Amino acid sequence: MQAFLPYLKAFFVGGFFCLIAQILIDKTKLTPARILVGYVVAGVILGAVGLYRPLVDFAGAGATVPLTGFGYSIAKGVREAVDEKGFLGVWTGELTAAAGGTAAALVFGFLAAVIFKGKPKR
Repeated sequence: MQAFLPYLKAFFVGGFFCLIAQILIDKTKLTPARILVGYVVAGVILGAVGLYRPLVDFAGAGATVPLTGFGYSIAKGVREAVDEKGFLGVWTGELTAAAGGTAAALVFGFLAAVIFKGKPKR
């Protein structure tokens, strides 16, 4: 049971993020794109004030995989790059921090497009 606990934590925290997004979609006039941007910005803000790291320590992938985790990762990368390179890190930190995930998304998206044949909507 102890080996299953990290998966359970990740499932519930990630599911909670999805629940909040679904409520925002259903109960407000916000578009999904604005909600996604709001999640990234929330991750940056929560990371900046030190509230997101404890959530990452608790939930692991349940906190790092959603878009809030992307925002947190970008903010963390900028913070580390500024500490290392000074002011230049403001422009390079987010690129370095997000490069692996972005590259993986592009490669897997391309592979899916090559393997599967898309159909136009009618």
